[in-house]
Amino acid sequence: MTDDLVVPPERLRATLEPVSLSFKCTDELTPLVEFVGQDRATRALEFGLGIHSPGYNVFVTGMTGTGKTTAILDYVRRQVKREGLSTDVSDWCYVFNFENPDQPNAIRLPAGQGRTLRDDLEQLLNSVRANISNSFSSDGYMAQRRELTDSGQTKGQAIIEKAQHAAADAGFGLAFMPSGPSIVPLKEGRPMTPAEFTSLPLEEQHALSERQRPIGDLVEETGEQLRSIEREVGAAVQKLDRDVIEAIVRGPFDTLDKKYSGVSEVPSFLSRLRAYTLAAADLLRQLPAVAPAVPMDGAMPLPGAPDPLLAFRVNLFVDNSNPSGSPIIVEANPTWANLFGRVDRRAYMGTYLSDHTMLKPGSAHAANGGYLIINFSDLISRPGAWEGLKRMIRTREIRLEDPMEQIGLLTPQTLRPEPIAAEVKMVVAGEALAYVMLATYDEEFWELFKVKADFDYELARDADNIHAYARFVCAVCEREKLRHFDGSAVARFVEYGSRAVEDQEKLSARFGRLHDLVVESDYWAGRDEAKYVSAAHVSRAIDERVYRGSLIEEHVREMISRGMLLISTEGAAVGQVNGLAVLSFGDVSFGRPMRITARTYLGQRGIVSIDRESQLSGKIHDKGVLILTGYLGWCYGQDRPLSLSATISFEQGYDLIDGDSASLAETCAILSALADIPLQQGMAITGSVNQKGEVQPIGGVNVKVEGFHDVCREIGFTGDQGVIIPARNVKNLMLRPDIIESVRDGNFRVFAVNNIDEALYLLSGVEAGKRSADGTYEPGTIHQLVDARLDAMAGAMRESGRSTDRTVIINPPEQRPAGQPPKPPKLPD
Repeated sequence: MTDDLVVPPERLRATLEPVSLSFKCTDELTPLVEFVGQDRATRALEFGLGIHSPGYNVFVTGMTGTGKTTAILDYVRRQVKREGLSTDVSDWCYVFNFENPDQPNAIRLPAGQGRTLRDDLEQLLNSVRANISNSFSSDGYMAQRRELTDSGQTKGQAIIEKAQHAAADAGFGLAFMPSGPSIVPLKEGRPMTPAEFTSLPLEEQHALSERQRPIGDLVEETGEQLRSIEREVGAAVQKLDRDVIEAIVRGPFDTLDKKYSGVSEVPSFLSRLRAYTLAAADLLRQLPAVAPAVPMDGAMPLPGAPDPLLAFRVNLFVDNSNPSGSPIIVEANPTWANLFGRVDRRAYMGTYLSDHTMLKPGSAHAANGGYLIINFSDLISRPGAWEGLKRMIRTREIRLEDPMEQIGLLTPQTLRPEPIAAEVKMVVAGEALAYVMLATYDEEFWELFKVKADFDYELARDADNIHAYARFVCAVCEREKLRHFDGSAVARFVEYGSRAVEDQEKLSARFGRLHDLVVESDYWAGRDEAKYVSAAHVSRAIDERVYRGSLIEEHVREMISRGMLLISTEGAAVGQVNGLAVLSFGDVSFGRPMRITARTYLGQRGIVSIDRESQLSGKIHDKGVLILTGYLGWCYGQDRPLSLSATISFEQGYDLIDGDSASLAETCAILSALADIPLQQGMAITGSVNQKGEVQPIGGVNVKVEGFHDVCREIGFTGDQGVIIPARNVKNLMLRPDIIESVRDGNFRVFAVNNIDEALYLLSGVEAGKRSADGTYEPGTIHQLVDARLDAMAGAMRESGRSTDRTVIINPPEQRPAGQPPKPPKLPD
């Protein structure tokens, strides 16, 4: 029976012979450019990228290093190449809002015309300013203006002279001064001095005042006539100026109206700008003829100073003047500002000002009409970014808002630009758990991301994928100028791919880590000054990688060898077995043997896990203990209730223990304690059991086997040492070559079992026994001894209930002279 359970050396590792490859070196191959082994994910990507209905955005899931980003970019580029430039790709400009300057208007133009509009308005402004300067300083304009003013002066002078003659006839002198009209009595044809006026008798003073009153009315009438003439002259001059301005702007504006007649939003803006230009003629006349140099991004030449010509400035917000296809944007830092843009401000006279030229776009604007690719873990860690992204997809518009306002903080003067229509295909990459959480708790998620592309972390180990692995190595070597791999190196590389997923029939699809191994192998080949990378260099890279992270593992082995961690690798003991645990520290995992002990005594508490009672076990481990209780009841509680109290413990385990891979070892320990049968300590065991006693596969089988092997080697091989694993885990074995050598040399063995009975036989050398038709077990078998012990315990419990003396002596089922310990079983050959 034992020979049937031994795993032969050739099944401990799925090797690949270099001679089976169709090449001798990877420099003979074509570099891999397509993606391998992800048909489900690539079909989902093709569907999600090809359908343009609302909500059909793509959420890509898969482990890191599986090439999600590479595949996304590859398929998006193919889609763009296939479709060409999307009709949704446009230029976007922000322009001055004449009705409400705090709400700049967004203008959509065909790709490439945004830059043209900006340059045209700059040229129009310079042309208008130059023509205004020339026109208003020309001789013709000055002559017309002088004619209007002279005509007004002539009319005014006549009115003034008429009023002066009327005043002189009444004995008064009349003068029109800048400070106002002056009326002075005349004496002998000359103005009377104040002293002369005061020396007159009162009657004459009153008489002069009475004669002066009509002259005052005349002065008021004359002033009104002069003001009327001034208004007429001013209106005539304004009409002249307006006619000149209209003549200046008519040509340039008519040209632009004709040029942009097919762009729906530009003519309306040009019409408002024309009206503003006519109204701002005085401002334009006062400014220099040549506009100061203004950077193309709209920054002001003088820091903080308001731009008097702001209405003419165009903010080219999104420029697609040189597209090679629909835009593809990968946002590595998806903060609110990086996604949705920002509103810049400038300090001016103790405050902050902004205008439409200071609006800055985000990656959502740049990707408009194309594709935006984001990593979910980056997105969810940025405040407000995920909610903002969902709002953009739901409303199909991109709003440029201040992020501080989103969290209720007061901000300086803020613009509220008109939103831009969004036509963005979103591709978000994340972990599978993130997708499950979003689908479960985010009500909008299903409506916004209707396509899931799931990347697998493994692929079949067949001839095609092995060849693809070699082409992948070739591609890395070509791209990064590394040494090529010979056939033996490729074979070792493929074996590493199977070890990475712990499956002899699979290969790892985490090409990011495989890439690192290619680079590290080249390094060691360079140290040896080799022309090509060989299997020895790949093995060296793997061993060095393990060595760099094995400090804790070495300390654990040292503590075992020094007796600080109690692990026996020889002899036999009752109720004691070596279990196997996996310790993980980041990307480093290793197996550690742990002593599991079981003790039984009278009582009805059933099986008690000390680790559970001390809150050092997880839910899965607790489930394994309960399954063990079910197995014992199924085996021994069919004709009576079990009267049993038993405790099991992971000795010297002070951290949280989880998983059910120790349930097989715990079962063997309890049955050993009940049957009083010692178990071989040179054996370690791992496996999960169900209530029927079947052994189920577990994870981490390779590091568990290697961990116990290394401990045995450290303490010293005896030839009777080995590991018991589930038979269903044999296909997961990809053990190190040195362990296979130990097996070949007879120092170590690996056994595979299908049920508890086989494990018990390997550990004790005693048959487990089968149940007969009458419900009893074969004499001398473990099950019979356990059944007899449970009978005795049940009888003792009944007797103790009737006796006043609660002390009950139970004879063990094995009959042997008093004081003689049980003989340790010899492991069958």
